[in-house]
Amino acid sequence: MILRFLLLVLLGVGATATVGVAQQLTLQGRVTDAATGAAVPFASVYVKGTTAGTTAADDGRYELQIPPGADSVTASAMGYRPLSGRITRQLVQRIDLALPSAAQQLGEVVIRSTENPAYAILRKVQQHKKQNDKARLDAFEFDSYNRIEVSLSDISDRLARRKVIRDMASVASAAGEMERNAAGKPTVPLFASEVMSRYFVRHRPNREREEIKHSQLHGVAPRDGTLLSQVLGSSFQDYDFYPNWQVVMGKDFISPIADGWRITYDYDLEDTVQIGPNKCYQLNVFPRRAQDLAFTGRIWITTDSYALRRVDLSVDPKANINFVDQIRVYQDLTPSAAGPWLPQRTRVVVGMKPTPKQTGLLVRFTTVNSGFDVEHPHELPFYDQPFAAATDALKTEPEFWQQNRPDTLSAQEARTMTVLDSVGKLPSVRTFLEVADLVVNGYQPLGPRERVELGPLLNSYNWNNVEGSRLRVGLRTTPALSRDWLAQGYLAYGTRDGEFKYGLSADRIVDRTHWTVLSASHSHDLDLVALLDNDRALESPLFEMAARFGNIKPLLPLWRDVTSISAQTDLFHNFTQKVTLRHQRFDPTYNFAYYTGSEQVPGAPTAHRFNLSELVLESRYAPDEQWLQHQNHRTAIGDKKWPVFTFRYTLGVPGVLGSDFRYHKFNLGVAQRVQLGQLGRTEYILDAGYIPSTVPYPVLKAHLGNESPIFTTNAYNLMGYFEFVSDRYASLHVEHYFEGLLINAVPLLKKLDWRLVASGNVLYGGLRAANTLTTPAVDAYGLPTPTYRGLGRAPYAEVGYGVENIFKFIRVDFVHRLTYRDEPGVKTFGVKVSAQFKL
Repeated sequence: MILRFLLLVLLGVGATATVGVAQQLTLQGRVTDAATGAAVPFASVYVKGTTAGTTAADDGRYELQIPPGADSVTASAMGYRPLSGRITRQLVQRIDLALPSAAQQLGEVVIRSTENPAYAILRKVQQHKKQNDKARLDAFEFDSYNRIEVSLSDISDRLARRKVIRDMASVASAAGEMERNAAGKPTVPLFASEVMSRYFVRHRPNREREEIKHSQLHGVAPRDGTLLSQVLGSSFQDYDFYPNWQVVMGKDFISPIADGWRITYDYDLEDTVQIGPNKCYQLNVFPRRAQDLAFTGRIWITTDSYALRRVDLSVDPKANINFVDQIRVYQDLTPSAAGPWLPQRTRVVVGMKPTPKQTGLLVRFTTVNSGFDVEHPHELPFYDQPFAAATDALKTEPEFWQQNRPDTLSAQEARTMTVLDSVGKLPSVRTFLEVADLVVNGYQPLGPRERVELGPLLNSYNWNNVEGSRLRVGLRTTPALSRDWLAQGYLAYGTRDGEFKYGLSADRIVDRTHWTVLSASHSHDLDLVALLDNDRALESPLFEMAARFGNIKPLLPLWRDVTSISAQTDLFHNFTQKVTLRHQRFDPTYNFAYYTGSEQVPGAPTAHRFNLSELVLESRYAPDEQWLQHQNHRTAIGDKKWPVFTFRYTLGVPGVLGSDFRYHKFNLGVAQRVQLGQLGRTEYILDAGYIPSTVPYPVLKAHLGNESPIFTTNAYNLMGYFEFVSDRYASLHVEHYFEGLLINAVPLLKKLDWRLVASGNVLYGGLRAANTLTTPAVDAYGLPTPTYRGLGRAPYAEVGYGVENIFKFIRVDFVHRLTYRDEPGVKTFGVKVSAQFKL
């Protein structure tokens, strides 16, 4: 009925269209603390004996529509006694509710003059932590409802003049009074979503699964609603304060009940309160240093089991985190049948602003869990598909949500949902979405049915001193053409070399449960020897584009034709196997030759080109990795606490399709991010390889140097291009992010929000004499060829230190080369700069 009324108002239909709508009563007001007058966030506002109710916003404001006949409205909140207000016959009326404290006389804690009484409670929390932590459960599952609302706040005058914002604001104001933020300024709604799912968790081994049952998107939503439904589900709204760290906005915040709580926090015991059937200690929590990634606010601990009953926490605006001006988390927990507590209701408010004077983004998350079932684990194959969405999840009718939503929308929220349905249809908004999608994803849909996309935009143009201006155009199919096929290709042309380059590939998804994919590809393009076996560094398209820009001759350009077919599948959870058959043809553009026979002396026969036919076997194991499936792609997301292992074996087969060599290549990689609490976090990459064969140096491991002024994480930043080559090696790349540690304690520096970083690279390697001799001093025409060398007994080593977050995005590293310092032209010290946008 409410939605119908709002829709009629939006379309300009008179209130006489229905008598029932005109008789609805609208209650508005604010819930505050009777003693201080401060807002009481997320208070429950309801009419006793009816289903009418809502939750106050973070500023205590509420709006509720009810049928006639009710005589009072009641508000209740944690730490307060419920309070009712009288309802009159006016159609629109304001009822403010000032809640009295529910404090009780303290008698449960023995106060010692030498100790803060809150400390005794925190020690009890630590002693009972295992029995209350949901991680103790072998398995649990529940129904989850997630609602997300996104709006623009504090809109700047410059942005307000843009057509897309004017159109959206016009629609919002036409539907009634615009929603306002905590400062009382109007906001413009952008997007809203609702997702209902069944969420499953199993421990030992750790597995998760979410089944999306129903979802709906409103407003400025991207084209791929299926992917967004997964991101907006329960898997990404799990706020758990029992572990030592809680990840919020990609940052590791110290939990107020972490093992080392006294290092980060201080506490005040305020009172005891009754929350439902539980008597609780109310503790005021605040960080010892405002710049630390820590929370401030209140927590409630049960007096009998010392379990976390409620939290109402926020992040200090002074915390060393970029672009975020507020984070507030409210959570209610309930005991499970087995004892440990599970989150029942969570409300999160996040405000983001690039600068204090710019337009902000206000995001509200609401999660309501019910239907808890514990200690009934499913068989492991059940969890192999972490996300499962019903095919008709996005086709749920609006009436379903009205009848099954576990909490009632306020009149303002209902009005916003209706407004967003109209906003999403505005031509200016659709144009904005298309441009945003092009910028983020790099592809532009073509044609009315959008079966083909043009891109990626980033690779459309480049320049180097071999190709000149490189112009590139690429196409790929979309799920509108086929959900099980992905075909893509590109055509490039260099204005200096006058050559065309091209690539074609096709992927066929055979099975989605284990993500079994068959692939085939062929390409003819200019490649660089220095980048050939450095897949990890080339995971960033921006780095690869930068490496191919400018003077690329020191990186040894060559023509490379590659034809391959491969098959990939997950044998079990996050254990991926891939088999590839590949043929490569190399034609260097520089002076190159290798001996074709066993006699390796001047004058012996040499060749300029060579061919390789290979069998590549690859295994990858990422124990806690999460995958998102969206149509004909899948993407790894989320934080990985456990190492990721990758093993690759390559067999070179001679004589097949003209292949010139037989060889073996072995490679093992290990990568991990390690949380260290107050000390920050460390990221490392272990990489080792062995090639027990005699082959030309383009087949060996050319370690990635970096002669540019740009700092690159996965390169050796003071090593020259193609300086060292190995047929056996082991390397370690380490970066440590101190976050605000040390700088936050310096009065004159902490206001800058700078963060210290440290890095180190160590490489052990060697080169057999046979591989050293595969390149003569001159090629077949008597011209000098590139020189290279292997490492000696000493490793190559470099260390760095620096500062990130300068002006919010600049990082400066000072790097020292510790070994192989005496060679001509070697830089032993360098200053490297990079740009990064991090919270």
